[in-house]
Amino acid sequence: MTAQLIADRPCLARISCHVTYLSLLLPDFILIACGYLLCRFTALKRPLWDQVEMLVYYFLFPLLLFHSVTRATLEWGAASPLIGSGLLLAACSIALSYGVARLPGVDTRAHAASAQVAFRFNSFIALAVATRLGPEALLLTAVLIGFCVPLCNVAAVWPMARHARLNVGRELLRNPLIIATASGLLFNLLGLRLPEWTQIPLTRIGQAALVMGLMSAGAGMKLGELRAAQWLAAALLAIKHLLLPLIALVLVLGLRLAPTEALVLMMFSALPTASSCHVLAGRMGYNGAYVAALVTLSTLLGVASLTLAMALLAAFVPS
Repeated sequence: MTAQLIADRPCLARISCHVTYLSLLLPDFILIACGYLLCRFTALKRPLWDQVEMLVYYFLFPLLLFHSVTRATLEWGAASPLIGSGLLLAACSIALSYGVARLPGVDTRAHAASAQVAFRFNSFIALAVATRLGPEALLLTAVLIGFCVPLCNVAAVWPMARHARLNVGRELLRNPLIIATASGLLFNLLGLRLPEWTQIPLTRIGQAALVMGLMSAGAGMKLGELRAAQWLAAALLAIKHLLLPLIALVLVLGLRLAPTEALVLMMFSALPTASSCHVLAGRMGYNGAYVAALVTLSTLLGVASLTLAMALLAAFVPS
């Protein structure tokens, strides 16, 4: 029956025929593996990758985020149902992630660093999938990213700053990822545009940010670290890859989103976590290796959760 429903809908048929989620995620796996192998078996040891992380965190990722948000076409009126749904989905994921800290036996420091894994998302994979869904889906995805990135970045910094007894407000105001996304959103809402000559350099910086961020995740990865907090890892990944697609389906049905909006929200709910999670954790003095392992597992689970989200949409949303 699901196959018939997909076949009856052009948009979903395009996903079934042309989107191979494994092929979208495979480049990330390769880059993570390269970083791991280089760090373990060559002269490019951990001290070098610490410097790479600093470059990514303070320069490459902030410029990438600013450029991504300023390029998005943010239209409140046309996209308001999807924006509202996306922010509700993000708020639910943040609340569930924070709630994991109350479970018995959860290490609060490990939770503070890794809570972000359950609600942040990989914008590159989102845009890669959206390009195969058509121009309208790509535009809506860019809008959703523009509004959700600042909220998720603030929520990622909050527990780490609180647990370390830092001034939360000061940490938020000086965090380079939050500064970049907030300033990019303001820049966009004011109707400003970057000069055309900046587009190629910023695009190349964005490509470098992705490559170096994923390779440094591999360099810092120690899957053995997960044994120290297995239940925490299981809870956060279950929220990210099982509960969020189900919550998104409830929002789609409850708010009666238009077909393309429903498609974008379901896809958005099932994305792997952001590749920069481990960089943020490491730069704030937490266990970046543990978070890097979670990023790797989330990237792998993204294949299953994207498939699940599309199956739910086909099964429960009338054509």
